[in-house]
Amino acid sequence: MSDGDADRTVTRVDDDHPLAAVVEKPRSEAAIESLRTEGVYDGSRRVREYDPETVALPVTEPPAETRVLEVIRQIDPERRRPDLEDRLADRGWSDADLESVPGSWAVIGSVILVTVPDGYSAARERDVGEALLELHGEATSVLADEGIANDGEAGTYREPRTRLLAGSADTETIHTEHGTRYGLDPARVMFSPGNQAERARMGRIVEPDERVFDMFAGIGYFTLPMARGGARVTATEINPTAFRYLLENAMLNDVADRVDAYRSDCRDLAATVEADRVVMGYYGAADGTDDAGHGTRADEADHFLAHALEALESGGVLHYHEATPESLLWERPLERLESAIEREGAGRGLEVLEKRRVKSHSAGVEHVVVDARIE
Repeated sequence: MSDGDADRTVTRVDDDHPLAAVVEKPRSEAAIESLRTEGVYDGSRRVREYDPETVALPVTEPPAETRVLEVIRQIDPERRRPDLEDRLADRGWSDADLESVPGSWAVIGSVILVTVPDGYSAARERDVGEALLELHGEATSVLADEGIANDGEAGTYREPRTRLLAGSADTETIHTEHGTRYGLDPARVMFSPGNQAERARMGRIVEPDERVFDMFAGIGYFTLPMARGGARVTATEINPTAFRYLLENAMLNDVADRVDAYRSDCRDLAATVEADRVVMGYYGAADGTDDAGHGTRADEADHFLAHALEALESGGVLHYHEATPESLLWERPLERLESAIEREGAGRGLEVLEKRRVKSHSAGVEHVVVDARIE
């Protein structure tokens, strides 16, 4: 829809009244993400029901790219309070209490993930959850984010550790980024909002019919945007829950014909793959148990490099992700790449195409990716 088309659908009430885009209720989450991508979503107002089948999404101007039924003006818009602290102050929190309020959280589809400070009582956690639901009218659940499991099978499968703070116990949702739809349950499978730009980038750089090996596919984090970009992706994932979502998401995004998915350890499949591009989008692995019998994890991705090189054709591109201490950027990831190539032999060469910081992993540690062409 063009700007002109959008202007003609505006109900003329009063130019001083704010705009809202009307969409079908089942499309509301996807439409909100698309409006945010366009930069026209107005987060200062609440989503309102328009009629039994549609909702009115607040916008700052008529959308040019997002499909909507019509654009209206809201006579009586419902404003959101500016921040979480105000909501909690209304619930009786003192200035001292407010000093520890979470400063950020992630909205994944209809689910909010928030890290709750240590020492919060159950009542205080409930206040935070309910206040976040008030701030995000489209959300239905709030989960406390307690990191990724390390022990046993849960550690092997990289399962998130969460607790329900407020809202519905049904946390299955659809999260949309740059047109890619991810069906998932954030209480059961991991999803990092901080990787959004990298996921979108991978969808842009692939070539039509390029052969890609996604060694740690998860629910399709990189597989889906690359397949939507025209690539043919061999995707491996060992977690049965994530693998189910991977299959469902390939169908949800109409790319099932370009995704060959295997519930397998990537190392067991590498020798059978011939890839123009290999994506190593995960930098940790379960690493046995300690003396107490608890699962441990290795934060090193280089354990998988030999298998990535085995699958990569000469002249292909490798995307190597790593959690690297700031003091070792970019020395350590490059040394590990070079050492893996030397061990493989066969005279293969390395050309670094790009080095990128994806996000902060932890204090003093960066999640980075190196794009390299391997001859």
